[in-house]
Formats: sequence, structure tokens, C-alpha cells
Amino acid sequence: MAAKTVTEERNIYYIEAMREGLRAMLGEDENVVVIGEDVGRSVIGATRGLVEDFGPMRVRNTPISEATFVGMCVGAAAVGLRPVVDLMVGSFFYVAMDQLADQAAKLRYMSGGQVNLPIVYFTATGPSGSAAAQHSENPHPMLMNVAGLKIVMPSTPYDAKGLMVSAIRDDNPVVYLQDFVLGGVRGPVPEGTYSIPLGVGDIKRAGKDVTVVAIGAAVPKALRVANKLEAEGISVEVVDPRTLVPLDMDLILESVARTGRLVVVDNARLTCSAASEIVASVSEKGFDLLKAAPQRVAWENVPVPFSPPLEERALISDSDIDSAIRMTLA
Repeated sequence: MAAKTVTEERNIYYIEAMREGLRAMLGEDENVVVIGEDVGRSVIGATRGLVEDFGPMRVRNTPISEATFVGMCVGAAAVGLRPVVDLMVGSFFYVAMDQLADQAAKLRYMSGGQVNLPIVYFTATGPSGSAAAQHSENPHPMLMNVAGLKIVMPSTPYDAKGLMVSAIRDDNPVVYLQDFVLGGVRGPVPEGTYSIPLGVGDIKRAGKDVTVVAIGAAVPKALRVANKLEAEGISVEVVDPRTLVPLDMDLILESVARTGRLVVVDNARLTCSAASEIVASVSEKGFDLLKAAPQRVAWENVPVPFSPPLEERALISDSDIDSAIRMTLA
């Protein structure tokens, strides 16, 4: 079904948009199954109500053993199912890294394409307010380095639904990261089923002076700063990659060609961040486009603190983005 114009649609929560995409795929393909921790009750909300509609054979609760069910879904996908795996919290990927990085991400390549692994691993991720170090991780930079995975990180309800559909239809393992703090954000979402191609970014705000590439929950922060600076005559273009692997470098380079300046805002630690990769790629492929040194805005290289003042200090603020933009204009 073709999507209507976004402006004609109702506003719904990001988490509802994820659920609509998941529900549509459960209805489209009987091989789609949902597996994970508490998917029946769904404390976070992405799978709420699905067990009533599709039954416990297709929406299955698991024991709290990420290594077990992440690995189990590799076998399920290999024999024809399309598992959608709810890990609940992004930090839990670390418990199942062998199953994810050494099995799911590698078997299609190692079998010469004889085995497809259409798996979606989705989770809420990132800081949510004093959740402390073990429940505040954004593991996307580490996962970007795992060859064989695709990684999506939507910033709006519209993108959340369309990318969920595309992720489930893809024949490769896809990691779908939902920033915790975006779950309660409302936005326009069409009622029908639509998809957003993996690897295609989006310009959330046009501008001519500075390109700000923002990832996940950094997007609304970048938009706030851009709106504030507009009053001072500074025109900021905000680019949302939406997919981190594959990354839409063409869109980013096209934006930098217009503005000549680059700031990358990433909800992750500075060292080996997605911001670092994007800045390196632009410097390598578009050095002659740059009028100033690119800037990275990311977390301090520390575990995320429980203490609210320390957490605020370690993470990204609007003023950090503002300062980085002004630095490229100095």
C-alpha cells in the first residue's frame, strides 16, 4: 500500500510506529516471528498486544539468557523463519557478542550466500536518565565494526516505522536501535505500510553555512540548536543518516559541498565513534570541500554515570553542539 503524504497523517508515538511496522510484517509474512525477553507484556512497548493478535507460537517469551535466544535465532533464520529479536536494552548485546558477531554476521558470507539470515535484533538503547553504566550504552560504534551486520538508528516516528519494515524484509541480519529517550516522541506517521530503504539518509533541515550530521537522539538536539542559530543569521543543515551501515556518504558529501563545514554529533564515546568514521571519510573523500576543520561532538570517554550532574557532564548538550558549529565558522 502506498503511503499518504506525511502531512495528511495522525501523530503517534515513536514506540507505536515501531509496533505498527512490526505488526504489518507479522501480517504480511507468516515466517516472521517475534522472540525475546518479556515480549508478551512488553514493558517498553514495541511488542505490546502482538501476542493477543498473533498467538504465543509467533510471539514467544524467552528466559533471560541473551546468548541463548540470539544464537537460537541464527538457526531459526537458517531454516526459513524471519526472527525479530527483542533484547530490551542495548547493553545486553555484550552478553551475546559471539552469537551476533561471529555467527549471525558471518554465516551468509562463509556459506557463499547459500544460507540467508533474515534476522532483526532490536533494542532500546542509550541513556534514559540515571540508568547507570550498564543500562545506558549505545553500542552502535562497536557493532559498525562487525562485518556482515546492517545497522539502523531512526530519529523520528516516521522513520521508525519505515525502517522497521525494511529491516524485517531484508535477507541480512539487521541491528535496529531505538534511542530510549525517543520512545515517547510524537510525529506524523502514515497508516499504511511503507518502507524506507536501508542506506538512504535524510536532510531534516536545509541550510547553507554548516552541515551537522546527527545520529539518533542527537537529531532533535541539533534541530533545536539550528533553529536558535537561525535567529543569528547562521544557517545550519541537519543530516540524519538513519542507517549507519550502510552509510549514505553521498548525501553527507553533497551537503558538505554546499556548506563547506562539518560537525558530527554522535550519542556515543568520542573514541572510535560513528562521528570519527564520518569525519575521517569526509576528510578522505571531500577534503577540498572543507573550509574549516571538521568537529566531533560525542560523550566523554567514561562509563555513563548514575549521578545526574555527572551524567549531564559526560553526555552531549545543546551548548556542545552550538560551540562546535561556531568553531567551524571562526
